[in-house]
Amino acid sequence: MAVVLVVLAGLTAAFWLSTRGTPKDALDTDLSDVTVTTVKPPRPVPKPKPPKPENVNDKLCWRNFGGDPQRSLSREEIKLGPPVRKYRWTRVLNGYMEYPPSYCDGTLYVNSFRGTTYAIDAETGKVRWRKTIGGTKPSTPAIDGPRLIVSSQDGTVTALDRERGQVLWQLETTGKVESSPVVVDGIAYFGSTDGRLFAVSSRTGKVRWAYNTGGRINASPSIYGRRVCISTYAGSVLCLDRLTGRRLWIRYVSRDAFRRESFYASPSTDGERLYTVSRSGRVVALDARNGSTAWTERVGGLGYTTPAVANGRVFVGGFDGRLRAFRAESGDEIWSTWVGGKILGAPVVVGNLVFFATLSGKTYALRATDGDVVWRLPLGRYSPVIATEKTYYFALNGRLIAYAGRNGPRP
Repeated sequence: MAVVLVVLAGLTAAFWLSTRGTPKDALDTDLSDVTVTTVKPPRPVPKPKPPKPENVNDKLCWRNFGGDPQRSLSREEIKLGPPVRKYRWTRVLNGYMEYPPSYCDGTLYVNSFRGTTYAIDAETGKVRWRKTIGGTKPSTPAIDGPRLIVSSQDGTVTALDRERGQVLWQLETTGKVESSPVVVDGIAYFGSTDGRLFAVSSRTGKVRWAYNTGGRINASPSIYGRRVCISTYAGSVLCLDRLTGRRLWIRYVSRDAFRRESFYASPSTDGERLYTVSRSGRVVALDARNGSTAWTERVGGLGYTTPAVANGRVFVGGFDGRLRAFRAESGDEIWSTWVGGKILGAPVVVGNLVFFATLSGKTYALRATDGDVVWRLPLGRYSPVIATEKTYYFALNGRLIAYAGRNGPRP
């Protein structure tokens, strides 16, 4: 009798786990709660002016959080070396920055936690324009030609003119939007805490499609080819056809017999696998084609960092104060380095260095091959840096700071 009860209990738990939080698995065709306001600019929106030759740092752009639509968080081709001791310039903003800036054509774009979006000259640190609209902005603006797409916790997503900072259109949802937008082929993608993944025209704000995942979305979508992929608080990771919103596959990740995992971290991809980490610290690698599990590992403590992917390695931090490097193909741990302090923000790979910050207020650079500490700074909390071929740009608390690299060109 006892055995029967145990079996029944197990079946009940399995059934409960399989049905709890099941996504609605459907495109949202109503959208009556979504409004788009278009603001007619006083004159046609110009293309951004080309920067002066002396202000052109590189031919690369960081158009969104993660640097590319895959959210790889890496620029392994840039060989700047560690930052030099003295910074080139520093700019104090009106609130701390949880996410790093985007960059293109000699201009940095960054959100402060107080709701202000800045355009900053990358060569001098001078503020070109600032715009305070919407609520708190724990996100990175996305660059799309002459437009800048900005998300906000008050549920709005706004398109700004990159040249002047004027509002072009604004979309309002019923949830918070902490998701950093990404734009591909004129379509902006972002998630909302109401559980929907949106695809909207970057030119007009018109909704192309919205998919209800059934789980809160704090993560930012990643894109590779025709796939747009997202992770949710309901324990699901899924990929959709980015043009139609049709679901390609979905994978639920179980924490134990009674609970699913939940995901705050965004997925990153190398095209073969999708990588993310659950809030309980489980690192998950899924086959990008069908969602089958390639491997799973763990970080110590809670997991909130979007993995960085570079040179066949996956870099993930945990609340235990360790940054770990795994082999992308197998999940084998290559190295683990303890620095103390919880790691919340995503690491960033530049050349052979991995940069990350801790909640104890320090920023580190480790050698990507062996995890040795090669540089540190007593500032920072979240995802700290982007880099061009000439300069590092650090978002450290309420300061944006530019550093040259030891191996890079001198100012």
